Amino acid sequence: MQHLTTALAALAVILGSAQAADYPAPKPAQDTSQYGRHFQRTMTRMATSTPQQRHTVRLLFYGQSIVGHGWHKMVVEDLQRRFPHTDFVVANKALGGFGSHFLVRTLYYDVIPFYPDLMVFHVYGPVDKYEELIREIRSRTTAEIIMQSDHAHVWPEGTRDSPTPFADIAQRYGCSWQPQRWEWVDYLRDNQLEPADLLRDEVHLNEHGRWLMAELLKRYMVYLPDEPQDEWQDTVRTYQVGQDIHWQDGKLSLTFTGNRVVALAAPGSGETASVRIDGEEPSAHPECTTFTRPSGTPTIGWPAIKKITWRQPPLLESWEATCRDFNEDHTEFTFSVEGSQTGFDGTGKASETFVSHSGRIVIEPEDWVFDYDRHVGKKPAPDGFKVRWQVELLGTDTYTAPEVTDPAREYPTVLASGLENTRHALELIATGGAPPALKALVVYRPPVGR
Repeated sequence: MQHLTTALAALAVILGSAQAADYPAPKPAQDTSQYGRHFQRTMTRMATSTPQQRHTVRLLFYGQSIVGHGWHKMVVEDLQRRFPHTDFVVANKALGGFGSHFLVRTLYYDVIPFYPDLMVFHVYGPVDKYEELIREIRSRTTAEIIMQSDHAHVWPEGTRDSPTPFADIAQRYGCSWQPQRWEWVDYLRDNQLEPADLLRDEVHLNEHGRWLMAELLKRYMVYLPDEPQDEWQDTVRTYQVGQDIHWQDGKLSLTFTGNRVVALAAPGSGETASVRIDGEEPSAHPECTTFTRPSGTPTIGWPAIKKITWRQPPLLESWEATCRDFNEDHTEFTFSVEGSQTGFDGTGKASETFVSHSGRIVIEPEDWVFDYDRHVGKKPAPDGFKVRWQVELLGTDTYTAPEVTDPAREYPTVLASGLENTRHALELIATGGAPPALKALVVYRPPVGR
């Protein structure tokens, strides 16, 4: 049975490829002046990877159901083919039905902890929340962002030169604006198609539409070796051990400006070192902790809470909220929270701001998703429904050098992430007879101030 399943899966890939090949290819774009703009740090890392020095590139696809349709896999496969010596770390954290007013809340456990090199983004929703989302990501990470314009699910009004607030946002925050909408229109007209021919309903893509979305992005992601590097060369800086920084008496020190620092291992000893940021362990910096995405709602499976914050520094522990006594539309219910270390930490009502007894958990009324799940899913939540999440450290108090089995590859360990984007002092203090083998330290400095 397993062999049959594998064979059928392979056949599906072959048939899928054959079907894709039957679609007419898009004609060359009328205007390619924006192709590759504002994400050349990522493209440079791909293009300069070699068999002797492979770079790791982190790609995040984020948005709603349009992004979650699976077409991103075709884009990643194309990048892997074009840049075979790059090691890709890819995530698609799209949430169908979550507009910009929702994603501006969920980004704190979806985008910030992942810390992508490049984020491909599309969402519908209020423009002000869209801008807030972009500003937060650009001020909390060094991610380059490709903002995709809408596809043409109807024949659009205006012209390709008509101003849009989203293109203005892209320009304001140094993001790339992919003019997908009018290239989509060109494709429809070139092939005598109607917008509905690429859709499975009023807005969502069918197989042809997913293929076209991937094709338009694939050709947009070009390497521009002659493009000025001014806008990105100072956002991520690598300090080579033995060249830029040195171990002295079992200690490696670096003063840096940024909010994230990563160690790259070198072949050699697997010894350990204590990590200190401004004289304290990373775990002593509350800003270096994150809440994970909470478990899903009972019907749709959306994160049951859009955002969780704290008033007192959280502990690294697991949390559980038990929800009961839902009213008909689920705008009202009661809940209690309990931490694996904190223990029982209070009860609350969905319609009121909740601050746990310890102050380690704060939930605003707008961040519960049960009413949305009830409205869309048409099913009530069971009484006593549980929501779970964790508090994790974005870093480590003790660096242990991983085993380097391929010297050409990067072996990164996050030492601290989520720091204030200011000046910091890092110290690695060897705890064994010899310091751990380190190739470099990489510092990340977001380009937009907060």
